[in-house]
Amino acid sequence: MKAAYSKYRLDFITPGGTSRGVLTHKDTYFLKIWDEVCPEQFGIGECALFKGLSAEDDDTYEGKLQELCRNISSDQGTDLTGYSSITFGFETAILDFSNACRRIIFPSSFVEGNAKIPINGLVWMGTKEEMQSRLEEKLSAGFKTIKIKIGAIDFASELELIKSIRSRYSTTDVEIRVDANGAFTPQNVMSHLDALARYDIHSIEQPIRQGQWEEMANVCRNSPIAVALDEELIGISNPMYMMELLRTIKPHYLVLKPSLAGGFSGATEWLKMAAQFNIGAWVTSALESNIGLNAIAQWVSTLQPKIPQGLGTGKLFSNNVTSPLEQVGDSVVYNPSKGWIIPQFEWIEP
Repeated sequence: MKAAYSKYRLDFITPGGTSRGVLTHKDTYFLKIWDEVCPEQFGIGECALFKGLSAEDDDTYEGKLQELCRNISSDQGTDLTGYSSITFGFETAILDFSNACRRIIFPSSFVEGNAKIPINGLVWMGTKEEMQSRLEEKLSAGFKTIKIKIGAIDFASELELIKSIRSRYSTTDVEIRVDANGAFTPQNVMSHLDALARYDIHSIEQPIRQGQWEEMANVCRNSPIAVALDEELIGISNPMYMMELLRTIKPHYLVLKPSLAGGFSGATEWLKMAAQFNIGAWVTSALESNIGLNAIAQWVSTLQPKIPQGLGTGKLFSNNVTSPLEQVGDSVVYNPSKGWIIPQFEWIEP
């Protein structure tokens, strides 16, 4: 078996605002695995490094990818501890290869076109006017769950945006989730949560920055809104620490991003532990291309989700990979009649 990798820059159609700044592009990596006897057939996975967020974002990253490719070619194992996105890409590529190189990662009724995954409509950060426009677009598209990223503009304007939803839609009609990406501080978080609670918010993701376990535990105990951990999970893969985090903080939900949470194996472990504490969970993508998004969606479909997930639909990037994933109303579906178009990546075979 042979392996190679390629670096690829994804360009945003519209700059995406986050509490960490405005994104105009995102670099990612692809991993290709094939048999020398039949090189035109290959498994492919996305090692979706997220600069500034992934725990493995350092100078050793491409070196580890090169080591993995060499070891695959020489039939040796590779220790990927601490390399979450590479684990994610490797698991995807191996499963794709094992399923006849058809981009079928987890066979199910979903990839047969007979099931759909409910998703939330995401409102990116921007100016108040931009966010209002994006909100109206999601509501018009039929989304019943809206997720709003907050923390980039003034809080009063964000509250006005949320108020505008509640003035027209009850909680039965539209569920509102907010994602602070750690924008609040231990000093102002409770006042912000009290203000948000007036509008019947379903949950808030990562209200304060990760790494403040005691402060986050206090927030979870006293918040009038259910709290979901997101960035808090990044970089934690030791089962002992995973369990200690959940036992200490006691969140209401986990937000699992497989490319940031140890791949599918790591995310599955988080789900098992969360169940022990009666903690809910949903899965989201993390700005992957359609290669990574496809793998996540197929995995999510095996979980038979009942609540909306945070999966994109591949429409953020101008140069994305063409895939069978489609948005139908407030769901993601897999259209088997629609083929894949994989660009001519520049592969590096160490």
